[in-house]
Amino acid sequence: MATTLNQTHLLLTVPFTADTDFTVLADHCEHFAEALIESDDPALRLAMCGRLNACLMLLQPTLNDVIPPHLIPQLTVDTPPAEPPCFEPESDLLCEYCLTLTRLLNSQSLPSDMEKTLTGLLCELVWYFTDIMKAPRWVKGTEA
Repeated sequence: MATTLNQTHLLLTVPFTADTDFTVLADHCEHFAEALIESDDPALRLAMCGRLNACLMLLQPTLNDVIPPHLIPQLTVDTPPAEPPCFEPESDLLCEYCLTLTRLLNSQSLPSDMEKTLTGLLCELVWYFTDIMKAPRWVKGTEA
């Protein structure tokens, strides 16, 4: 779903607060991230990154909260999805993510709390990457 220029500019003014339902905040995060990755304009990318950060900061302290009763019907289905959300980047992209995080951490230009978080992310990505690289690819007795 491509974000048009008008939709992108509307994202700069979309209102949200700590009282906004987490599902709405999640939708906003998705739209901000989409606009961020699609834009070549440094100022717009910075603005979208700021909006994404603001939404994530509002979401973070509520992640373990009880789901409000008015959202339960929206999050209830008769049949679960055939494929739950998952993270499965191609190995070349996953390696690039790891390299980029390594370079960023090696720059030693981050506050210690960010460095700790990015180190955790790097470790999780590396463990996932190495699991993929070492995973069996064939079953004995079958043609490859």
